[in-house]
Formats: sequence, C-alpha cells, structure tokens
Amino acid sequence: MTVPLYRAKAEFFRTLGHPARIRVLELLAEGERPVHELLELIEIEPSNLSQQLAVLRLAGLVTQRREGGQVIYALALAEVQDLLLSARAIITARAAGDVVDELSR
Repeated sequence: MTVPLYRAKAEFFRTLGHPARIRVLELLAEGERPVHELLELIEIEPSNLSQQLAVLRLAGLVTQRREGGQVIYALALAEVQDLLLSARAIITARAAGDVVDELSR
C-alpha cells in the first residue's frame, strides 16, 4: 500500500517531535558518539535515552554499531544534518521577525 507523501512527511516530523530526539540528532551531527557520552550530554535517564534512540533507529535516522563493549551511534543520513540546519535558520528568521515586530510597536 502506497502512503501519500504528505502523510509520510507528517509521520517523519512526529518522529522528530521530542526534544531528546532533536538533541541526540544535533550531537550526532557533530560526529558519532558512544551511548555513555550521549547520556552525559543530554542528562536524561538511561531508559529514556534508550527509548528515544530506538525510535530514531526504527525511523532510519541513526545507526548503531558495537565497538568493544560500547554501542556507537551515528547519523544514518547526511540530510538529517541539513534538516537541523534548516530548522535553525527558520527559527532564527522567525525570532528576528519577532524582534522587528516588537520594535515597530
């Protein structure tokens, strides 16, 4: 069964709709990281991080590999980094607009 593109996009954005998932993706955009490092930088419970990583893995946004006794995560697609940069640009542009609106009152 074929899913319309707009529905696939909506599901994709729902996947991104958790602050911990966005933070994981931002950190992985800087380079691959072991789980213990993600835990230190995100400051959430290990079970919550595990759950968020599983969601990102199932969505095909991150990959994992074992290296010794560590699990290392990385972005699955370079386009994810592009998306994060686009989101930052949109938010920055909106914030600049808010400042202009405030100044014009």
